[in-house]
Order: sequence, then C-alpha cells, then structure tokens
Amino acid sequence: MEQRTNLASYNNDWYQPGSLLKRLAWLIVSGIFFKTSLFPFYGFKASLLRAFGAKVGKGLVIKPSVNIKYPWFLSIGDFCWLGEGVWIDNLGKVTMGSHVCISQGALLLCGNHDYTKTTFDLIVKNISLEDGVWIGAKSMVAPGVNAGAHAVLTAGSVATANLDPYGIYQGNPCQWIKKRDFSSLA
Repeated sequence: MEQRTNLASYNNDWYQPGSLLKRLAWLIVSGIFFKTSLFPFYGFKASLLRAFGAKVGKGLVIKPSVNIKYPWFLSIGDFCWLGEGVWIDNLGKVTMGSHVCISQGALLLCGNHDYTKTTFDLIVKNISLEDGVWIGAKSMVAPGVNAGAHAVLTAGSVATANLDPYGIYQGNPCQWIKKRDFSSLA
C-alpha cells in the first residue's frame, strides 16, 4: 500500500524555542521596530536584539522590513549589513562572522520537514556564515549550510550545501563559478 503524508499526525512538541511570553514580546517588538519600513535607526535595533539575547557586534546596519524569528538564536559579528526585506528564519542558531552582507530579500532558513516520513517531522539545522560572506539579493541559504570566509552566493541563488572560502556560487542549486579575487581592488 502506498504511504501518504499525514499532517494530522504532525507533532513538534520537542521543539521549544523559548517561553511563550518571550516569543510574544519579540513578536510585538519586531512588528513595531523591525518589520516596518518606518524605523531606520540601526543602533536602537541592535540594542533591541541584544536585549532579546542576540550577540551583536559593533557597526550593525539593519535596513527596514527585516524579519528575525528568534534573536536569542542569533550571533552577528562586527560591521555586518542586513538588507531590506531580509528574513532570518532561525529556528536553529545563525552565526555570522564580521563584515557579512545579507542583501535585499535574502532568506536564511534553519528549518525544514522530513519528506521521507508520513508525519512530516520538523528538521532544524544551524547556519554559519564566516567573515566576509556576501549573500546576494533574493538568494536562499538552506538548513545546515556553512559558508566559508569571503564566499559569495550570487543574487537569486540557492545554497543547499557548504560554500568554500573565497568561492563565488551561482544557480539553483548553486554551483561554484570561480574564486573571489580582491587583487583588483588594491
């Protein structure tokens, strides 16, 4: 007999991302100060993230309409940029080194579902973006991906596997294109 997905049997009770009060407070704060295009004050946003447990370095730029699921699972180094419309769906930990740029509309996705089980179980994996990584506009980083130092994921691309340091990746799924070279910038 052919098996079928049974969402009625779905159960993710094991996943406890924080107290209900903490999640509710963040939902309100993020709706007022982060998900809106009316609040451009970067320093205040960084302070709010820290107040909710994020580790945030100096010089963070957070553009309007940024969606962060759980700041207490977020670590951001110095001088990072989060572009307009970035969505950090961090059911797991997201760690960014310093000088990381996440461009407009990019998605960092820590959660997925196990399509091999009829119960559609939740899968949560961390994401790590090392120093100097650039995630291009409208691109997606899948659960469990580690982007090595100074790797680039070009606009509209999808990273489902690790990105080597200094590699430039493009496509869906992304493929290595060439090595990132800073020598022409000297």
